[in-house]
Amino acid sequence: MTPSAVPAAIPADARVTVPRVIRAEWLRFRSLRSSLIMIAATAAVFAALGLGFAAFLADATVEPGTPAPPGGPSSLDPLGASLGGVNLAQLLIATLGVLLITGEYSTGMIRSSLAAVPRRWPVLAGKVVVLAGVSLATLIPTVLLTFIGAQAVLGDKGIALTGDGVLRAVLGTAGYLAGVGVLGTALGFLLRNTAAALTGAVAVLLIVPGVVALLPASWPDAIGPYLPSNAGQAFMSVTGDPGLLSPVAGAAVFTGWLAVLLAAAVTVLRRRDA
Repeated sequence: MTPSAVPAAIPADARVTVPRVIRAEWLRFRSLRSSLIMIAATAAVFAALGLGFAAFLADATVEPGTPAPPGGPSSLDPLGASLGGVNLAQLLIATLGVLLITGEYSTGMIRSSLAAVPRRWPVLAGKVVVLAGVSLATLIPTVLLTFIGAQAVLGDKGIALTGDGVLRAVLGTAGYLAGVGVLGTALGFLLRNTAAALTGAVAVLLIVPGVVALLPASWPDAIGPYLPSNAGQAFMSVTGDPGLLSPVAGAAVFTGWLAVLLAAAVTVLRRRDA
């Protein structure tokens, strides 16, 4: 008789830890071509639009008060033009955050992840850390280089990175986009359906602010500044706007939105079957 095979001993330190889950999620992220394409597209769109808006502003025929091109920055100023690509880039990175989760739910792969990590919440934490880390590592240099290139295009009309609040606004833009990706991830866990999560992201970022702005006068002032995109706008600009929060308050409100959505996602993940 052939002796039966003896299973290999499991190493004593073979435990599920958060760092190991993060490493596994990083391996998963970089192995998905679609994820790399989406993060590259986000950076490319941001840079292309920022430089394009700067060229539009640098045109000698542009007069103060001229309406911005469709999808452009909210105001034709050197900073707003160079960061104008955030409007479309946020939709791309929100889509990436959603697809990282709903793609696994649609294929059933999420069951394997949750079976390997019984406590479940480290799976969400790992995905958030990887997405936020990759986003910041990609977008911080992208936003900085786009700003520098845009100011070179603007020439005498440009502003310096050392100007009051400029560096904070530039880095804040990269942080805002990374946060929007996390927002998409949270919605993906909450809704588990690509169409529903994408609709939710577009509604929260674009549709709801537009609807609130059409409400009676007291409503926009009371609600508008506390919406995620408007809170982000508060720390992505240097000019004071009475309709926006201060940069510090805007960052706190935006972070609060992410914390609430992630807490809700953890609750749903732990209580609902995959």
